[in-house]
Amino acid sequence: MSGEMLKNLYEVLDERFRRCANGDARLERLHADCRWAEGPLYLPAWRQLIWSDIPNDRLLRWDEATGVIGVFRSPAGHVNGNTLDREGRLVSCEQGNRRVTRTEHDGRVTVLADRFEGKRLNSPNDAVVRSDGSVWFTDPDFGIISDYEGHRAESEIGTCDVYRIDPVTGGVDRVADGFGGPNGLVFSPDERQLYVADTRAGQIRVFDVHDDRTLSEGEVFAERADGGFDNIRLDDEGRLWAAAFDDGVHCYHPDGTLIGRLRVPEPVANIAFGGPKNNRLFITATTSLYSLLMSVTGLPR
Repeated sequence: MSGEMLKNLYEVLDERFRRCANGDARLERLHADCRWAEGPLYLPAWRQLIWSDIPNDRLLRWDEATGVIGVFRSPAGHVNGNTLDREGRLVSCEQGNRRVTRTEHDGRVTVLADRFEGKRLNSPNDAVVRSDGSVWFTDPDFGIISDYEGHRAESEIGTCDVYRIDPVTGGVDRVADGFGGPNGLVFSPDERQLYVADTRAGQIRVFDVHDDRTLSEGEVFAERADGGFDNIRLDDEGRLWAAAFDDGVHCYHPDGTLIGRLRVPEPVANIAFGGPKNNRLFITATTSLYSLLMSVTGLPR
């Protein structure tokens, strides 16, 4: 194995990663009874984490204070990615229902988007909310190619793209195309760039966000020759962390250099920062939910 291993968890590929390797020496396994775990989201107001068990069609909840785990919602529309909007409401990508929804404070579910130009979306995967309240989401076909993570169906749109939901009109605009399987996405701290993982292409692409909310053509920020990426997150020093399936969690310097890895015993689907100081990394990996108290801090919420 290339690189220097520290504590059998951190793999240092570049000296710039060494300062990231001063946290917990091992992963903490919080839960181990999922079929395919994704979509972790920390809810700071309640000190809870929710995440998706997609094939079992449920959202699960872990309470940080007590360690108790329960069901948050079932059925859940085969939810994949989850995020919070600027008012602390849950925004979810429902693969099975082929829509993006918002859970209101009273528990009602509002549909934000389920069609583009009159055609049903494929299977929304991950979403991020910009400071202007707009919701940006990816729409691959992962939830319609079989009945395992959704419902098998033909794509009405015919492509897998990235969309924006206008916060005022509710209109849905396509902002980027040309993907094999768009997956995780995240804005830079100043929101002038958007990073998008393309699972099938084995790439993370970065786009400039123009003043009119359109995107540039995009450039390749990171690439894997032997695998893909799922979701992505940034820390508060600009490093990009990527779920890389059987290759654990990758860490990229802002210049695009792969500087280190976290070795995880199961293929990694999603990651999210949380905890009171936002320095606890939650990892959904196949059947399990793991956590790691780190020496780095996630991008401020």
